[in-house]
Amino acid sequence: MTEQLGPTEWGTSVGVGPWDGPWPAGEHWDPELLEHGDRRNVVDHYRYWRRDAIVADLDMRRHEFHVAIENFQHDHNIGTVVRTANAFAAAAVHIVGRRRWNRRGAMVTDRYQHVHHQPTPADLRAFATERGLAVVAVDNSPGAQPVERTALPRRCVLLFGQEGPGLSDASRAEADLVVSIAQFGSTRSVNAGVAAGIVMHGWIREHADPDAAW
Repeated sequence: MTEQLGPTEWGTSVGVGPWDGPWPAGEHWDPELLEHGDRRNVVDHYRYWRRDAIVADLDMRRHEFHVAIENFQHDHNIGTVVRTANAFAAAAVHIVGRRRWNRRGAMVTDRYQHVHHQPTPADLRAFATERGLAVVAVDNSPGAQPVERTALPRRCVLLFGQEGPGLSDASRAEADLVVSIAQFGSTRSVNAGVAAGIVMHGWIREHADPDAAW
């Protein structure tokens, strides 16, 4: 029985080499990639596509949730959050606080993901209110609703604090809903990047169409 490879698996090599045979027609194809090969971190559907064509196609697939993460101490988890948001086709990611953030963990997925800067939690709140988005803060604090038992709004901003201090009081005050992640061990909290992935996937399980996944 031949093992079937997934949408981002290529056996022993990463990516694909130069296009074999006559080049395909279409403006979304990148001549340089067709000639030299495509080693980017993209699913096979987008192999040899121009970057702007990929973004345009993703814009037709993106979901109705946004992701926001605080960046008051240059949190190294932000890159991981951006990469996960890209994997789940979030509408956009919002960096709250400092504009500069560590992109290493994003694995260049930020090139295909809309990333915005919000100077303060109040600015994020204003953005959400203008677009009819509920702000759902994720924090293991007293009064938080268990995310495992709470319906997430379809149109929302999932807001996460940074590693260490967690969600700021200012962000918690701006939230329409605060949810927590059930834990059963000795640690006080899970990694911020992990928490973001858990809650994003919770939204996907509740609102997305699995048949539309790669």
